[in-house]
Amino acid sequence: MNAAAPAPVLRLSGITKRFGALVANDDITLELNRGEVLALLGENGAGKSTLVSILFGHYVPDAGTVEAFGAPLPPGDPAAALAAGIGMVHQHFTLADNLSVLDNVMLGTEPLWQPFSRRHQARAKLLDAATRFGLQVNPEARIGELSVGERQRVEILKALMRDARVLILDEPTAVLTPQESRALFATLKKMVARGMAILFISHKLDEVRAVSDRIAVLRAGRLVASFDDAAVDPAQLAQAMVGRSVDAVERRASAAGRVVCALRAASVARSGERPALSGVNLELHGGEVLAIAGVAGNGQRTLADLLSGLVPLQHGALEIAGRALTPDPRAFVRAGVARIPEDRQSVGAIGELALWENAVLERYASRRFARWGVLRAAKVREHARTIVERFDVRGAGALGLDAPARALSGGNLQKLILGRALTGAHYRETVPLLIVAHQPTWGLDVGAVADVHRRLLDACAGGAGVLLISEDLDEILALADRIAVMTRGRLTDARPRDAWSAAALGLAMGGRDAA
Repeated sequence: MNAAAPAPVLRLSGITKRFGALVANDDITLELNRGEVLALLGENGAGKSTLVSILFGHYVPDAGTVEAFGAPLPPGDPAAALAAGIGMVHQHFTLADNLSVLDNVMLGTEPLWQPFSRRHQARAKLLDAATRFGLQVNPEARIGELSVGERQRVEILKALMRDARVLILDEPTAVLTPQESRALFATLKKMVARGMAILFISHKLDEVRAVSDRIAVLRAGRLVASFDDAAVDPAQLAQAMVGRSVDAVERRASAAGRVVCALRAASVARSGERPALSGVNLELHGGEVLAIAGVAGNGQRTLADLLSGLVPLQHGALEIAGRALTPDPRAFVRAGVARIPEDRQSVGAIGELALWENAVLERYASRRFARWGVLRAAKVREHARTIVERFDVRGAGALGLDAPARALSGGNLQKLILGRALTGAHYRETVPLLIVAHQPTWGLDVGAVADVHRRLLDACAGGAGVLLISEDLDEILALADRIAVMTRGRLTDARPRDAWSAAALGLAMGGRDAA
């Protein structure tokens, strides 16, 4: 990356933000320079999202100021941030699948009273930006037909079309293959070479060290460390993030038990945005981790829904511990299937319900927690308190267990869902029979990732079969006994972990021959 220019393009001075008794940002001062990449690290709940929300005007700080290109940025004014040249690519894309690339990048760029759309000029500007930064896309392609990597290019182009000079990337490689990540990093180099400033938010320490010029670390709302040399030791970064040393977790081979889940020539019809499954064969044993790698949108969600009783089979067979089950989520729960869904906000929790209510969403009919259709509130709250304490769920503030689930950060909500899945196997009080873990560490910090991995492996050691559906190849290679790859609704044969390399997995995820 280029050497940083002396004059900062962005300066945050003494930023403090409180939510009741919770201090989300505590006197944070940061500068971002022209032509550099500044990485922002921090564990879940450290204050990164709050800081970025203040920068964009979504929140008003209780104290402190923001300057962009030497001019004060009005607090609480997102339009001012955009006008100042600040753009952001969110972790979860904000694109309309039914519209074209050109339509998506033009949304919000023209006044309502303009009598006609300047599509020709916008198309030329889009193609120029795509060429300059190596972000080749077809302007007329429909978003719903693009790969995940192509959609990310469109998100970046949206910011460039608004003349962004500062670009904030939130977990930009979370859903990319290794090859797509390398292509993104090449694009970032072109951007900083042209003077753009980039704030790079990620939990992947290796890529932070590879792409950044400087690194800033937040912990508990405070700026606790800054590194001018991105070649800093990863262990030092991890310790700065979580305040303690973090030991990596790696799967040790063990004897597999009985078959807990079997699919034979299983097919599921496409429905709405849910991709189809076609002729899937799979056997998962108790005491093993079988990982499914693949780029998002290739059928992984359909597979997870099928193994949770949410969708019916069109053809083929599905057995849990040798029994065929009806497509009824309650039947799967009773059989000992625990799930960690990919979409924690919409599927994993009900945001308006309290933490104690969310803790038993999949067990509320259990005799332990209800009698004659009435919840035993004391038992439920005791169970919820156990989950919160054991899984270090933070962010509830003064409301405690009565706080709504929407008050939690994404990472802390994921901890609550994980705790719900692993603390008592639903209607069984031993470990689950089968754990369907779909993106279980997406958006978690390095300390939380290690804890989730450890807990999944502990459950596996207790006899549970773990189906790990992930796009994180480091996670897959660290945990899996066997690995299969899903593309376009089809599943490759599961091969031992040692038979795969990261490069071969990346090629297979992209639909190419991995041999």
